[in-house]
Amino acid sequence: MSLVVQIDQNGGPEVLKLVEVSVGQPGPGEIRIRHKAIGLNFIDVYQRSGLYTLPMPLKLGMEASGIVEAVGEGVTHLKVGDRAAYASQPPGSYCQERVMPAKCVCKLPDDISFETGAAMMLKGLTAQYLLLKTLPVQGLEKGDFVLFHAAAGGVGLIACQWAKALGLRLIGTAGTDAKCQLALANGAEHCINYSTDDFAVRVKEITGGKGLKVVYDSVGKDTWDKSLDCLRPFGLMATFGNASGAVPPFAPGILGNKGSLYVTRQTLFTHITTRESTQAMADDLFAVVQSGKVKIHIDQQFPLAQVQEAHRALEARQTTGCTILTL
Repeated sequence: MSLVVQIDQNGGPEVLKLVEVSVGQPGPGEIRIRHKAIGLNFIDVYQRSGLYTLPMPLKLGMEASGIVEAVGEGVTHLKVGDRAAYASQPPGSYCQERVMPAKCVCKLPDDISFETGAAMMLKGLTAQYLLLKTLPVQGLEKGDFVLFHAAAGGVGLIACQWAKALGLRLIGTAGTDAKCQLALANGAEHCINYSTDDFAVRVKEITGGKGLKVVYDSVGKDTWDKSLDCLRPFGLMATFGNASGAVPPFAPGILGNKGSLYVTRQTLFTHITTRESTQAMADDLFAVVQSGKVKIHIDQQFPLAQVQEAHRALEARQTTGCTILTL
């Protein structure tokens, strides 16, 4: 038996409840894993609230780390006793133990803790595909400015450090001066408090009026219009989240008027559809963490039983860095 967080209907944090379920044996292509730590992400909030609609009852959670307890037929990259971590569909990581598809589960290097593994997989793989795979048509070169919203969040702090390691000059945004200082301490060259400053004006000042090749935006509705104004001709607007709400429909003609811009809506799960692509991305992440160039900041920990409080803190933007649930 395993304790698991489940919802029976969409709603606020109060719909999250702990239930006990039986855990069977893994089938072909599956493993059974006993969790050591669990990652919390904004996608969990989207699924709980109904912004992303999924069938009910719904088990939540997209990343975790633990020990492989059983391996199904055809699984060759993992064995019983392996330390492992994942960011994966389907949801269901908010639990003690589960059976799940093996293809997105990666062996966790011995020198990376379970807590770090749980905190970094979804957010770190997201930073990887953004900075290394979601590129403007002009490409990115050392010395180029990029704009990264929510720079003091879990993905943001990883991106600040990774961008610096790549030689990129990251301009971050955050909602408080303290969060801006955190982004700067982690490699952002500039950080704009969007609650007191017009970030589009500041970006133009920083870039000498040239604008940017790319904006990485997980905030959504509140930052969309001004983000487009930050781009140079043929620039790329890479949206990958909706923390402030979904971006409303817009006429494609505005992209032409603002400089023949490109727009893409990225999701991690498109990038990790195969075992090979998942492992290649994870290898990049493990290497940059093991090198010390990227440190994973776990700034909040909640017991699994306090998952409602964890969701409230995340939605209220009271968190920085990564948040994990402990067992």
